[in-house]
Amino acid sequence: MNTIQMVDLVGQYHKIKAAVDQSIMEILENGSYINGPAVKEFQKSLSEYLKAKHVVPCANGTDALQMALMALDLKPGDEVITTPFTFVATAEVIVLLGLKPVFVDVDERTFNIDPNKIEAAITDKTKVIIPVHLFGQAADMHAILELAEKHQLFVVEDNAQAIGSKVLVNNQWKYTGTAGDIGTLSFYPSKNLSCFGDGGALTSNKSDLGKKLNIIANHGSEVKYYHTSIGVNSRLDSIQAAVLNEKLKHLPEYTKARQDLAEKYDNAFADMEEVQIPYRTSYSTHVFHQYTLKVKDRDALQAFLKEKGIPSMVYYPVPLHQQDAYKSADWGKLPVSEKLAKEVLSLPMHTEMQEEQIKFIIQNIKQFYKK
Repeated sequence: MNTIQMVDLVGQYHKIKAAVDQSIMEILENGSYINGPAVKEFQKSLSEYLKAKHVVPCANGTDALQMALMALDLKPGDEVITTPFTFVATAEVIVLLGLKPVFVDVDERTFNIDPNKIEAAITDKTKVIIPVHLFGQAADMHAILELAEKHQLFVVEDNAQAIGSKVLVNNQWKYTGTAGDIGTLSFYPSKNLSCFGDGGALTSNKSDLGKKLNIIANHGSEVKYYHTSIGVNSRLDSIQAAVLNEKLKHLPEYTKARQDLAEKYDNAFADMEEVQIPYRTSYSTHVFHQYTLKVKDRDALQAFLKEKGIPSMVYYPVPLHQQDAYKSADWGKLPVSEKLAKEVLSLPMHTEMQEEQIKFIIQNIKQFYKK
């Protein structure tokens, strides 16, 4: 049996090697490294796939979040509501822009921000809600958008982990990242759609925001050497775009492979008292960026699996409101996030998993709880 990995990027590459290599060689031959044809092709293809009017490629997912907030004309001290149970980038950009993050606890079943708790956190300084579509399943966008409309707030979807997922809003299915005002994407190598380095993008169906985002990404300039606003330098380079162009063609099959693997895990663990399989909502599809269980004796199980050569990860061991960098504010208790941080465990989840490996993982988890 081959070594089990959390993500098998090399195996995925070898299946599309000829096409990827040819695309990269074309760029090396024509020298169009920045904003070349490959970037424009990816921009168009991603727009068509997501049914988003505007796609702005950029350097990474963190830049995407920062530029999304920059486009909303916020003022220092404005408040942005988000989840504490996610990667730090979501809160990091809020603070870097002189804004205030306001953490709202998550739903214990979905791991996503709990819309029932958002309204109590809204003040006259609140301007934005950033739901994170964690692990591949969307937050309850219908409820969040209703709150946003009621209180005249922007909604920025952190879609770094859920590309290809669909969410039900007003009886209409939409791709995540296209339901709110702006969506942000990451193409970090471990993502469901990934490049061979860093990469990101922003999505919007609002023309005014789409135009602003393009200007911000290019030093605040629409015409070369003329700068109408403060911007940044954040570009997706052509080689990464070439890789993404090839992988985007395969994204539906990549998603199905993840969903098929999740179903095998589900069937194996469904009747185990010590293990809770990922909850599925009625308002979102799940693309399984991670397959995350809630388990009894998490740390002991993880150590046991490591001894057997089975990798696993804890996303996330310390909620953001308990991180040293964010402790200066009195967030109070966010009990669900704090509880989940002690219970969650993510299993290997990628497109190249072999049947022998899957059976081995399942067998050892069951063996651990038979002790």
